[in-house]
Amino acid sequence: MSSISRTTTFSGRLIQDPPIAKFLFSDVRAAWIWLPIRLWLGYQWITASLHKISDPNWTVTGEALKGFWMNAVKVPAQGSPPIAFGWYRDFLNGLLQSNSYTWFGPLVAWGEFLIGVALVVGAFVGMAAFFGMFMNWNFIMAGAASTNGLLLVAAFLLVLAWKVAGYIGADYALLRRLGVPWETRPTESPSQSPRPMTASKTAS
Repeated sequence: MSSISRTTTFSGRLIQDPPIAKFLFSDVRAAWIWLPIRLWLGYQWITASLHKISDPNWTVTGEALKGFWMNAVKVPAQGSPPIAFGWYRDFLNGLLQSNSYTWFGPLVAWGEFLIGVALVVGAFVGMAAFFGMFMNWNFIMAGAASTNGLLLVAAFLLVLAWKVAGYIGADYALLRRLGVPWETRPTESPSQSPRPMTASKTAS
């Protein structure tokens, strides 16, 4: 049993995951549960990216992203501003002042597309879902709630199920072929040296 499904505390107590968690996040049969969620989430990212990829205001000048940021950092005289946290508003203002939207716009457009493709084909599902979740978080922080909360929850679940969510997809071969960087291989126990043979006594 892997160390993910059971943990030993300092006092020696064994804490195991509930059976439902082990099934959903570690059993390949659960891949059929994650398949429609993965395909739906990938479709959402692809459809959101297509109009950006074909728009020079996203992929060339970044003006579309600049407009989004400028609206996000506004502080109205009355009512609540789109951004609830001052530090995030300062962060976006810094990006605006450095003209970072010129390279951030294409990054957002193509990033959304690549995340969607990776989720649909089931390639590196955990990483794709994580980056998608990070983008959803940034949209929410910038005041664009919309469907980002639902997409973030779906991505978070796929991150938890990264081992099996792409089993019906490219990860079936990728994870077997490449493995994971943190994988530890069992160390072989040193072979016991054979006992020296002793001559048996013979009767004279």
